Amino acid sequence: MIKRRRSKGALAWPLAATCLMVTVLRAQQRSLAERLGYPANAKLLILHADDLGVAHSVDDASFKALDAGAVSSASVIVTAPWLEEVAEYFKAHPDRDLGIHLALTSEWKNYRWGPAAPRDQVPSLIAPDGYFYSDTGPAASHAKAEEAEREIRAQLEWAERLGIHPTHLDIHMGTLAARPELYQALMRVAHEKRLPLMAVRVTDERAKWLSMLAPTDVALDSLVMFDPKIPPSAWTASYVKALAALSPGVHEMIVHLGHDDSELEAITAGHPDYGAAWRERDFQAVTSLEFRQALKANHITLIHWKDFQKLGPQRAP
Repeated sequence: MIKRRRSKGALAWPLAATCLMVTVLRAQQRSLAERLGYPANAKLLILHADDLGVAHSVDDASFKALDAGAVSSASVIVTAPWLEEVAEYFKAHPDRDLGIHLALTSEWKNYRWGPAAPRDQVPSLIAPDGYFYSDTGPAASHAKAEEAEREIRAQLEWAERLGIHPTHLDIHMGTLAARPELYQALMRVAHEKRLPLMAVRVTDERAKWLSMLAPTDVALDSLVMFDPKIPPSAWTASYVKALAALSPGVHEMIVHLGHDDSELEAITAGHPDYGAAWRERDFQAVTSLEFRQALKANHITLIHWKDFQKLGPQRAP
């Protein structure tokens, strides 16, 4: 089955003044769907492709899915080797919805990357082998918040130099959401740049972190990701089932697209989760007739991160 994170509880905002209280109360009276101009019972879905820039195979599959409208959004790892290919595509397709997939990890065994910032300015982010740490735990435990913020800014600056104007910020492997001070660093940059960032209503210990958000920030009602225990034969059917389970609200489904070719097989060797075969199955699933029919049958509307721009700038009060 598909993994989902969801909470029915309302977000708690710090009320610093009467005008802020009015803003918050008005926002609570209208659902996020209504604020976007949809009925309260609408089912809205950002269908999002992660990890652009990792490989030509990933880029090609993602571009094809974007061109076909099979996904509505994507994000790029700025420090990954195929960044320039992504920049060229988005220069030719400026209407596409592209965010920055902020990475502080480099998970592949024989295919590594490191920081965008000068190495002597972010030493806590660098593993003994000279690249980012491979796993979220070590990366988050070693990272100093000020150095993480420096790296976030460097990745954004790199993207902007190549003409990429992101619609949102999200997080590779969850590292920037692993500690409150890292998430605060992300929020400072997001508010300064007036970009929406990934935030999801949750019931676990991270719920208190949502109180850091400004009233103009948005929080998705759920995040839908694939469960590695699903057998390949049930891949597309599992996604179809997840669509049927969506309730009214604003959700994001994250997919990882690619082609099962020699390039991606070499890059993801020894890592079957999110590997070449996995990404091929994700591509086949979201571009399938069954998936398109399920979207229609369940009255699901695909939206984009850039749609949140109509809510006004994302910035701290």
